[in-house]
Amino acid sequence: MNEGEVILTPIAQADGQVKNRPAVVLRELPPYRDLLICGVSTQVQHLVPGFDELITSRDGDFTASGLMADSVIRLGFLAVVPRKAVAGSIGKIGGDRYRRLLQTLSAYLVKNLK
Repeated sequence: MNEGEVILTPIAQADGQVKNRPAVVLRELPPYRDLLICGVSTQVQHLVPGFDELITSRDGDFTASGLMADSVIRLGFLAVVPRKAVAGSIGKIGGDRYRRLLQTLSAYLVKNLK
């Protein structure tokens, strides 16, 4: 799995059920090559403007993403998963979108540090 790929991996839901869900690989983490991921949801009403990314069928990277419907890439839904837990890759987001995600998350994490 590479950074920027859209994968399917088991993710715990709000109701406690675990099922394969789409997620975007943000980074590979040392030393075991686990993956930092953010969840993807078709519940576009949960978009946090200025934080999450909306990807729609009108976007140039939508088809390559492998997603089936307009979706929110949720930076507020982060997880670390081992590579062996990944069911597979369904696509990849565009490089510009991937960089925006990392920049947004990085800016949020360092905000108000003294």
